[in-house]
Amino acid sequence: MTHPISLGLVGLGTIARNQHLPSLADTPTLQLEAIASRNATLDGVTCYSDIHQMLEGSDVAAISLCTPPQGRFEQAAAAIAAGRHVMLEKPPGASVSEVQALARLAEAQGVTLFSTWHSREAAAVEKARDLLASATIKAVRISWREDVRHWHPGQEWIWQPGGLGVFDPGINALSILTRIMPEPVHLSHAMLEVPENKQAPIGAELRMLSASGTPIDAVFDWRQTGPQTWDIEIDTDSGSIVLRDGGATLHKDGTCLIAAKDEEYRRLYKRFAELIATGQSEVDLAPMQLVADAFLLADYRQTDAFHD
Repeated sequence: MTHPISLGLVGLGTIARNQHLPSLADTPTLQLEAIASRNATLDGVTCYSDIHQMLEGSDVAAISLCTPPQGRFEQAAAAIAAGRHVMLEKPPGASVSEVQALARLAEAQGVTLFSTWHSREAAAVEKARDLLASATIKAVRISWREDVRHWHPGQEWIWQPGGLGVFDPGINALSILTRIMPEPVHLSHAMLEVPENKQAPIGAELRMLSASGTPIDAVFDWRQTGPQTWDIEIDTDSGSIVLRDGGATLHKDGTCLIAAKDEEYRRLYKRFAELIATGQSEVDLAPMQLVADAFLLADYRQTDAFHD
């Protein structure tokens, strides 16, 4: 039996504690051996104040970055230069071009780079992809509405350039869309609502088209209270296909085909270990490119100031 791959986790915030730590504990091919965090430590694991101390003080073979996208390039580049394999939390960076640069650095260094999209690992996504592969798609509607105060309380980085605003959750929908659609998707129009005291949108409306002209409409909103909405509805020549709960639930013509628990990050870490073992990288920037295009093509509308 081969030894598990030693891994260092950079960033110990909510997503790391709720998703990364339990998922790593359930992944026998990886072994958490170090943490890098400015403000937090973890019992039983060697802790460092930043990634540079980790790289100097440990011999972990792989690094998983759970920090905000701003500053991610420097962290990933340092890890790659040190010969470590790198896994990037979504979004993989603050810009498309910096992640493309990281991919080239990783290839030159001969290490794995994995830009993750956790929502693609939701239970119903691959079944939806299979159903759509043989269907004629007539229209797609995305509704992704949640409460930013619940999911990102006091996190100012999400409102700054590179933080994406409402696209932080919205990019999850786009990652599913670009996985299940049988042909490429491009953006044709965007409307972004930006609070007068912020630099990133709190709401967005996108109009996209498939390569053959199928209309795809998306609404993202960070102001929804009560039940949260993460739905993708697809009209086809053979009926309706609906993904709900962020891709965990699948209905076809009103009949539930899949309703499963969250295993997204466990699948990501299993895939990371597989990529390392086979000497491969996986860097798909299609969801991030759509977001970048939205900022390029947007009709900007200022809205009321937002306060946590």
